[in-house]
Amino acid sequence: MGLFSRLRGRRSARGDGRDPAADLRYLRQWVAEHTGVEAFVEPKTTVTEVTVVLVAADGEWTRRRAGGDAGARRLSERLNIPVYDVQKVGYPQRMRDYDARRRIERKRAARQELDDR
Repeated sequence: MGLFSRLRGRRSARGDGRDPAADLRYLRQWVAEHTGVEAFVEPKTTVTEVTVVLVAADGEWTRRRAGGDAGARRLSERLNIPVYDVQKVGYPQRMRDYDARRRIERKRAARQELDDR
């Protein structure tokens, strides 16, 4: 028995933790709570399956499994949002801007916490 075979066996015995219905509920709720949402389909990699990134008008984003390319297209139809292939169009600038703003806010909060001590 190899060193990692126990871990692999245990993981497969528990299942892979997927719940497509829960992912769909989450994404529906996320779309309802945000404006100007667009979907960006990310390709399958050696580590992850096909995923979809939903990006709101302000740049806030979330990522979930998509159930393959066809699943991503069906998802956009169900949620009534536009869908783009991230390999063709790239990620929107507003997403990068949002991440940059959040990084600045975290640094400020950390500095403030140190100053308050």
